[in-house]
Amino acid sequence: MRYGFVIDQRKCIGCHACTVACKEENRVPLGAFRTWVKYVERGTFPDTRRYFAVLRCNHCDSAPCVTICPTVALYRRADGIVDFDGARCIGCKSCMQACPYDALYIDPDTHTAAKCNYCAHRVEVGLEPACVIVCPEQAIVAGDLDNPSATIARLVATEQVQVRKPEQGTRPKVFYLGADASALSPTLQKTSERFMWAQRSADDLDLVRMVAAAHDSVEADGTLSRSVYDVSHLPRPWGWRVAAYLWTKSIAAGALLVSALGLLAGAAEGGRLTGLVAPIVTVLFLALTTALLIGDLKRPDRFHYILTKGNRTSWLVWGAWILMAYGAVALAWLLAALADHVGLLWLLAIPAIVLGAAAAGYSAFLFRQAEGRDFWQSPLLLPQLLVAALVAGAACLIPLHVMLGGEPGKLAALALAFSASLVLYAMVLLAELFGAHSGLDVRRAAHLITRGPLRRGFWVGVVGGGLALPLILVWFGTPGAVLASVLALVGLWIYEDLWVKAGQSLPLS
Repeated sequence: MRYGFVIDQRKCIGCHACTVACKEENRVPLGAFRTWVKYVERGTFPDTRRYFAVLRCNHCDSAPCVTICPTVALYRRADGIVDFDGARCIGCKSCMQACPYDALYIDPDTHTAAKCNYCAHRVEVGLEPACVIVCPEQAIVAGDLDNPSATIARLVATEQVQVRKPEQGTRPKVFYLGADASALSPTLQKTSERFMWAQRSADDLDLVRMVAAAHDSVEADGTLSRSVYDVSHLPRPWGWRVAAYLWTKSIAAGALLVSALGLLAGAAEGGRLTGLVAPIVTVLFLALTTALLIGDLKRPDRFHYILTKGNRTSWLVWGAWILMAYGAVALAWLLAALADHVGLLWLLAIPAIVLGAAAAGYSAFLFRQAEGRDFWQSPLLLPQLLVAALVAGAACLIPLHVMLGGEPGKLAALALAFSASLVLYAMVLLAELFGAHSGLDVRRAAHLITRGPLRRGFWVGVVGGGLALPLILVWFGTPGAVLASVLALVGLWIYEDLWVKAGQSLPLS
C-alpha cells in the first residue's frame, strides 16, 4: 500500500479551498501552511495566462527528511504516508533543509516542525483527506497507488503525469496532471517583490533581491514564468549560529589535530602548548560548539533526545557521538600531559588525529543530507572542512605559542604549516566557486558569493583579509604571524557565514 495524490491542474481554479480545509482540519496556525496554491503567469500583456500549482508534502518513498531527522520525529508508515511525531521533535530544522519541496514549517505554538500528514487520522477511519472532499472541481485525487483498481492508480498509469524535481531521486508520490512545468519548478520562475493580495516581509524581500541578482548574472533568458502569488516560508532556517558552529568546530578540531600531527612529525614534544594548551582550547571550543547547536534548537529542552532517541541514519546523531568521543580524547590528552606521560601522548596521537578529522569533516555528510540545498552537495565540502580545521588549528596555536614564549624554531614550523594550509584552503575555495557546477541553483549560489550581493564579504573579507594578507604577514616576524593568524580566523568565519547564507538563498518552491 502506497498512498499518494494526483492533482489535476487542468481542473484547479485556484480557489484555495484545499488550503482552508487543511488549516481547519489540522489546526494549522496563522502564517503556516501544509498545502498552498501558487500562481504564476506567462507572457506579456495582453497575451498572458495564469497557471496554478497546488503544493504540499510529496510523501516521498525515499524521503530525505526521514533520513536526516535526528530523533525519528519523521517516519514513513507502512501505508507510504510520511508522518510526524511532534513529541519527539527538537526543532533542529534539518528536515526543512532536507526537503526539496519546502513542505515543512516550524509551528509557532509548539516550536516543532510540522507538515501535511495526508490527514492520517481521517484515513485510518476510512475517510479521505480534508483537501480532497472540499475541492469543488474534484481536482485532487487520493488513494492507493499500488491498487490497480483505484482511480489514482489508473490515472498515473494512463495519463501523462509529472512530479516536482524528479532529479532529486526522492520518488515523490504527488503527481500532477496538466501542470505548467514552470509552475512546478522555481528555477523556471522569476521572483517578484510584491504579490497581488499580499506583501512580502523584509526578510523575504532580501532573499528575492538576492535571487534576482543571481538570476540576472547567470542566465536571465531561461525564465518561463513569473510568480505572482505565493505563501511565505521561513527564510534561511539556519542562521548565524550554524555558521558559528562550523567555525568553532574548526578551531576545536584543528587545535589538537595540528598538535598531534606535530608530535608524530617530531615538530612538537608535548610541552605546554601541545600538551596542555591545545587540549584545553579543544575542550573549550567543543563546549562552545555544543552551546551553539543547542541554542539553535527550537526546543532546546529536548536536546538530549539526540542521544536517547537517536536516528542512526542522521549525521546529526553521528556528529554528536563523534564530538563526545573527541572531547574524551582531548581530556585524556590533557591528563597525560599533566602527568608528564609523553608515551601516552604518543598512543593518543592517532585517535586524536582520526577523531579530529571526523569532528571537522562529519558536517560534510550532514549538509549532504540536506538534499534540498543543491549548493551544499559539493564533493569538495569534505576537503574544505578538513583543510579549514588545519588552518584554524595552526592560526589558533601561533598566538598562543607567542604568549607562552615558545622557541622561534617552533614558531617557524607552525608558520609553515599555517601557510601550507592556507594555500590548500584557497585552492579548494577557488575550485568550489569557480569550477564546473552540477546545476543551475549551484551556479546561482556561487554567483551570489563571487559576483552578487555577498561579493564584498568574499573578496574583501575572505580573499583579501583572510587569505592574501595572512600569507604575506606570517613571514614578517612575530607580530606579523600573530596578526596573520587573527585575520585568517576572521576570514574563516566570514566564509562560513557567506556559505550558509548562499546555500539557503535559492527558493525551493
